[in-house]
Amino acid sequence: MVSVLQLPEVTLRNKSTGPNRTIRTRKVSKDEAIGRFGEMMIEMLPEDLAFTVFVPSEKAFQRDLKLQLNDSLVAEKRNDTYAVVSRILGFSAVPQTLSSTTVSSSKEVFYDSLSGFTLYISKDLDGMLVVNRIRSEMVDLKRGEIIVHIMDGVIMDAEFEQAVQPDYTEED
Repeated sequence: MVSVLQLPEVTLRNKSTGPNRTIRTRKVSKDEAIGRFGEMMIEMLPEDLAFTVFVPSEKAFQRDLKLQLNDSLVAEKRNDTYAVVSRILGFSAVPQTLSSTTVSSSKEVFYDSLSGFTLYISKDLDGMLVVNRIRSEMVDLKRGEIIVHIMDGVIMDAEFEQAVQPDYTEED
């Protein structure tokens, strides 16, 4: 089976960098804490095209989506896990490079993600990015042409958030 990733056309509402601006990023070693679910997200994108991905930390995947490495990747749950992770990728990836140095501390910028979900991005006083009120834990990691920011939460729309919340209406 051959699979081709088709990306929707995305309108960029804001350009915060000029053509001659230098962007410094650092390479990510294989053992850094992107986590297995974050690796799954990054592997879904072509390495040779420019993207920025706001990847939830492993702790955020567990806390917010109830995904656990020892349980969510077993054969019978792998397809469901892949579907959730690919949906999160749509909310949290932007089809261009956006390093923390390109975001001004004094203003918020906004971009459309691959799914069309608007990302409001700002920088706090210590240089960490904040995207839709979720703060980054690590910024400016690099995989090929992809810039990765590790987030302390999951970027998603309200509808998907409702869908992944635990159901507390269980009968006793």
